[in-house]
Order: sequence, then C-alpha cells, then structure tokens
Amino acid sequence: MNRAFEDLFGVTGAFDGIPMAGRTDKGILQEGASRAGVDLNDGNFQRFRDRYFARLVEALPEPGPHKGVLPGVQRLLEAIAARADVFPALLTGNCEEGARIKLQHFDLWKFFRCGAFGDAADDRNELFDIAMARALACGAPPVRRHDVLVVGDTVLDIACANAAGARSVAVATGPHDIDTLQAAGADVVVRDLSDTAAFLQLLV
Repeated sequence: MNRAFEDLFGVTGAFDGIPMAGRTDKGILQEGASRAGVDLNDGNFQRFRDRYFARLVEALPEPGPHKGVLPGVQRLLEAIAARADVFPALLTGNCEEGARIKLQHFDLWKFFRCGAFGDAADDRNELFDIAMARALACGAPPVRRHDVLVVGDTVLDIACANAAGARSVAVATGPHDIDTLQAAGADVVVRDLSDTAAFLQLLV
C-alpha cells in the first residue's frame, strides 16, 4: 500500500503507524489519504486500487518474516473441503481482488466458495450479513447465527462475530496474544490451527 501510494501521490510511508490488523482496506486507505492530504475523489480511489493490486503481485514473492501459510491452515481447509456439512466462506477486510491475489499466491483461494470483502461495506461488522447472504446464494443451507464460526486473529474479528451473534474462534498467530483475545470476548482461543481434530470438534 505504501509503494502504491508513493507511486501515485509522491508521499512516502503514507500508512506507517496506521493500525491495519482486522480493518478494511478502504478504511485504511481513507485514513492514510486524510493524513497525507490526498483527495480520493476524481478517480483517485480506483487508481490507487489498481496500482495497489499491481504492487501486491510484485511484493508477495519477496521474502519476509510474516509470509507463508500458518501452521495447520492447509490441512484444516482440506479437511473442511472434504465435508458436506460445512460451508467455508471468507469474511475479510481485504478488498475482493486483493484477497484473491493473496490467497491464490498461497493456493488457498480454491477452498472458499464465496465471501464478503472490505470493498462491500465501510463498517467491518456489516460484512457478516453480506457473507451470510452470499453463502445462501451459493448454496449454503440456512443456519442460525450461533451455528456460524468466525475464525480470525484480531479483536475486530471477535467484535464482528459478537455483533452478529455468531461464535468466534480466535487464533493467536496474528497481532494479539492469547490473553488479549480472551479479554476481547472470544468463545474459543487457540495458539494456532495445527490441531485439526480439535477444531473440527467445534463444528459438532
């Protein structure tokens, strides 16, 4: 995002120090642009998106300390894909094209049938209803909100689940430790997703 913003508007480090974890791309961009005094009207929003996607494709293959598929994720998604009674969908603050680029790079996009993305709503919590509607349109059966698991690694993921009346599974592989996630009201907190059998028990 920093590279794309500098390419277009000549501002270096526009997003330095801005919290990103769990937020929508749109909200992050608006905060960075406001701080830099850049008007996102007159096509600048779309210009940034297009440039960001191009820069993202370039950046993903670069080595970095926090890049890669986290423990247990691939195996868990494969186990879920083998079950007819679970419908996997995305709910993410990433815009749809950004999410696709990231997940395809790690060969994970194929596991999700649909989703709600950060370009669909300004308020992260609004994405739950969008995700539910899209899942139903893609063939998911109607379910109670309490039967939906929202899996994430930030306090904002927990807040989204709580606001919707869903259950939250918080994973301490992101910016928040176990104590912080528990204090935020997560229903279940795990260190990572390496214990596939234990996670699948939550679906019973």
